[in-house]
Amino acid sequence: MSGSHTGGGGHAVVVGAGIAGLAAAHRLLEHGARVTVLEASERVGGKLLPGEIAGARVDLGAESLLARRPEAVGLARAVGLADRLQPPATASAALWTRGALRPMPKGHVMGVPGTAAALAGVLSDEGLARIERDAELPPTEIGDDVAIGEYVAERFGREVVDRLVEPLLGGVYAGDAYRISMRSAVPQLFEAARAHPTLTEAVRAVQAKTAAGRQTGPVFTGVAGGVGTLPLAVADSLRSRGVRILTGTPVTGLSREPGEGWRLVAGGKVLHADAVVVAVPAPAAAGLLRAEAPGAAAELSAVEYASMALITLAYRRDEARLPEGSGFLVPPVEGRGIKASTFASRKWGWIAEENPGLAVVRTSVGRHGETELLHRDDDELVELSRHDLKAATGLAAAPVAARVTRWDDGLPQYPVGHHARVARVRAHLAGLSGLAVCGAAYDGVGVPACIASAYAAADQVQGDLRAVQQLTAHPVQSLHGGAGE
Repeated sequence: MSGSHTGGGGHAVVVGAGIAGLAAAHRLLEHGARVTVLEASERVGGKLLPGEIAGARVDLGAESLLARRPEAVGLARAVGLADRLQPPATASAALWTRGALRPMPKGHVMGVPGTAAALAGVLSDEGLARIERDAELPPTEIGDDVAIGEYVAERFGREVVDRLVEPLLGGVYAGDAYRISMRSAVPQLFEAARAHPTLTEAVRAVQAKTAAGRQTGPVFTGVAGGVGTLPLAVADSLRSRGVRILTGTPVTGLSREPGEGWRLVAGGKVLHADAVVVAVPAPAAAGLLRAEAPGAAAELSAVEYASMALITLAYRRDEARLPEGSGFLVPPVEGRGIKASTFASRKWGWIAEENPGLAVVRTSVGRHGETELLHRDDDELVELSRHDLKAATGLAAAPVAARVTRWDDGLPQYPVGHHARVARVRAHLAGLSGLAVCGAAYDGVGVPACIASAYAAADQVQGDLRAVQQLTAHPVQSLHGGAGE
């Protein structure tokens, strides 16, 4: 495919104005395209949502960005947020496990330790002894993919998975470690595990490679005012450069024009485009692609999603005595209602500076398949959070304000074979020039992964396939940002 699709004044349409769609539009502008963004809802930003509680600005969606990849930080700088990028004021999180808040262990790769000693205090003596047996086990055949929970449990025992891997992965995917793809979710460890006879050696190889990379500085960063302000800043930048962003405009039809180009039906109107980037969740993408790419649509229809809710609570600071650190994670095996809590005004210095009299805490509930909990009304979820917070931290005060934000079908699941499904989707689309897909359902669920996916899609509709081929082969690991999503 030549670069003539959108270059030199061609028209590109992006379907979806979450961070992936906005990033795709940003990249298409750089390619010289005339760009229109169509969004079904009344706002831009998707899972990045700024809000407020008791007058305090907070995030009601994702709250941190992986700083050791260039995409999110680079986009933030490009749209004028450089001076508002702020690392966490504290990054020391805890685990609420075996009846107490215990410091989050160091020296692990997404919960998988390089030594048994790294998990001392978190695991039982039997659990620690089980890790040591890894050296005696014959190599495990991994094949093309494997569930990370199954593989780690076979090598190190289930306690490592249940007490550490599960809560860390649960914070990223709201999923089940015994189903989540190691190849897609922890790609560095997957590659190392294929090359080393024991899991211990594989973890140490990843750690050595990371150390050799000598990446310094914080792993994560936030944005003063909230990560939810990032898509707003991108949208403002796009509009200032002539991009049309139409909210409340669902796309109901996508078809090939005779010859070249695409026809879209959106908000009752017909648009014509030289190229289209579909940046919506998998079910919506499946609906749009069904006519022209039924194979891709079938694959995308099979992508499962998890729902979750965030409960944000504001307290008078002098009534909210919280433990040190940024918050805590809760292993599902503990049987609690909440799965994590972030002490937001302690984690993010800008919240504390703007609201010295308030303490803001947020909890999250909901995992894949855990529907009963999310059917409870908002007041019940607030009470559940207060009950668990009191049990974990002793916090008994009544909040001055509370709000519940529900993310129904918010997090795509990456089960075993996810990478192969993504490759099949892209193979089905390969014959349709000027069409690409991007977003959280493909190469990683974190903000940098979504942006990388968007840039690759924008390049693809220009005829440059290098980035999309690289991403398909090597997805972006989405790490856990401390104690909250």
